[in-house]
Amino acid sequence: MATYRAPLEDMLFVLRQLAGIDELAALPDFADAGYDTARAVLEECAKFNEGVVAPLNRSGDLQPAILENGEVKTSPGFAEAFRGFVEGGWQGVQHPEQFGGQGLPKVVATPCIEMLNSANLSFALCPLLTDGAIEALMVAGSHAQQQRFVPRMISGEWTGTMNLTEPQAGSDLALLRTRAVAQPDGSYRIFGQKIFITYGEHDMADNIVHLVLARTPDAPEGVKGISLFVVPKRLPGEDGGAGRRNDVWCQSIEHKLGIKASPTAVLLYGDDKGEVGPGAIGYLVGEENRGLEYMFVMMNAARFAVGMQGVALSERAYQQAVAYARERVQSRDVAGSSGPVTIIHHPDVRRMLMTMRACTESARALAYVAAAASDAGHHASDETVRRQNMAVYEFLVPIVKGWSTELAIEVASLAVQVHGGMGFIEETGVAQHYRDARILTIYEGTTAIQANDLVGRKTARDGGAVARALLAQVRQTEAELAARGGADLAAIAARLAAGRAALETAVAFVLDAFRADVRAVFAGSVPYLKLAGIVLSGWQMARAALAADSLLKAGEGDARFLAAKIATARFHADHLMSQAPGLCTALTEGAPGALAMPEEAF
Repeated sequence: MATYRAPLEDMLFVLRQLAGIDELAALPDFADAGYDTARAVLEECAKFNEGVVAPLNRSGDLQPAILENGEVKTSPGFAEAFRGFVEGGWQGVQHPEQFGGQGLPKVVATPCIEMLNSANLSFALCPLLTDGAIEALMVAGSHAQQQRFVPRMISGEWTGTMNLTEPQAGSDLALLRTRAVAQPDGSYRIFGQKIFITYGEHDMADNIVHLVLARTPDAPEGVKGISLFVVPKRLPGEDGGAGRRNDVWCQSIEHKLGIKASPTAVLLYGDDKGEVGPGAIGYLVGEENRGLEYMFVMMNAARFAVGMQGVALSERAYQQAVAYARERVQSRDVAGSSGPVTIIHHPDVRRMLMTMRACTESARALAYVAAAASDAGHHASDETVRRQNMAVYEFLVPIVKGWSTELAIEVASLAVQVHGGMGFIEETGVAQHYRDARILTIYEGTTAIQANDLVGRKTARDGGAVARALLAQVRQTEAELAARGGADLAAIAARLAAGRAALETAVAFVLDAFRADVRAVFAGSVPYLKLAGIVLSGWQMARAALAADSLLKAGEGDARFLAAKIATARFHADHLMSQAPGLCTALTEGAPGALAMPEEAF
């Protein structure tokens, strides 16, 4: 089984050449966060994840978390690794210094997130949810709530969760029934059940801070009557530490297809088992009936992070497939050889490996560019620049989440295929990547939910303004490729132009159909998301090829790495970007076919 090695060379290349880390460092808030800082941080992060977290991935799958007497015991080694994680300051990389964080840009934290998830997806889910809870409280929490909870979550003393789903209310949160009853002291008593709560109970920290959606008795029906509450497992004591046990308990943990070491809890609120009487004590975050609005802050953070899980798992599966292909001897070369060769010599194995590589590198590039847009959106000095960058980031989030996670399933499946029969055997470990990947397109909003968001909120709402602004930048890259010359760059330019034209057609169709036949456009929303993912990630690979070509001509950098980057960009153009016109057809002509079949015919 291959060990994980962080792809630092590619990460640093993307940060500098595509995400513009040096330009971000020119902003006053990030003056000390340029390329050299990023490299130092990433190198230390790689050491920790390669040496401490990655070795627990397989053992966690074999020895999942267990529930005993209402308490969860995590997989062997997880609690010790978590202590190392928080002592190294990794929970606070992108969070404010005033609360104990490092205050680094999101674009620096993003490769750190990728490494943690490549090393051990199940382990990484706990910090992921804590990051989201911190962001939600920083946006919507009161000053007192921020002072009480955020520093201890950044320090790792406490962790965070997101409590949305109930047995009858999955994606349709209008159906949730958890109750919140106001108390004379300003607190609330929470009653209800929440399911699928990642790290809702565990033994890695002293306390767990639950962010819970619930309704007050007189709240309006539907999503307009949802409020957000912070409900700690243990109430903060007089010294600020974890005190009395609150009335929230783990009833069970799920037995899952993958991410088995991550405890997915069913939580009961108000079962009168704690030290506070019946009803879990919670505190309103922000204003009543605005809970879904606040929770979307956490959900957006989580959706981007899940997209990075897709990139991370793809990288891990690719590394394992390459290692196996270099070692496995099977059959003679089709061009003729004196005896059997390692399978990396076989053309179709090379095609599969290159597909995995192109998918992974292009998704990484798009995500890092999105993270940089978020940084500029929050910290640029000019308000117009901030607004434009935030619009780009928000447009890209559903693509990063939906496209990168769909790719992860394909890449993990290809890893199994490269292994052949051995890929179907659990002992090789590659099957775990395939099982783990399957949840990524489901939690934090299915691919269809991301696609519907891309269609409705991100394309139709602004009349396609952001989409067209991005396409204008793609046109500029096409011109730069054409002007540069060379067979590879010319081929990439041609494929990129065709992909861009397909996406332009798709955007126009979405805008027209959204007004004329909304069901037809939503029937094609996933092909639209995939089309946007292919074109915009391929655009980043085209930019990478331009940068690599410039560095090669200047005699700078590692020539082997740069040549491989151009070759990967060319492969993406020929094998992935070439799918764009077909996806456009599926949207513009084929989508109504999904609605034509009578219900009784299914």
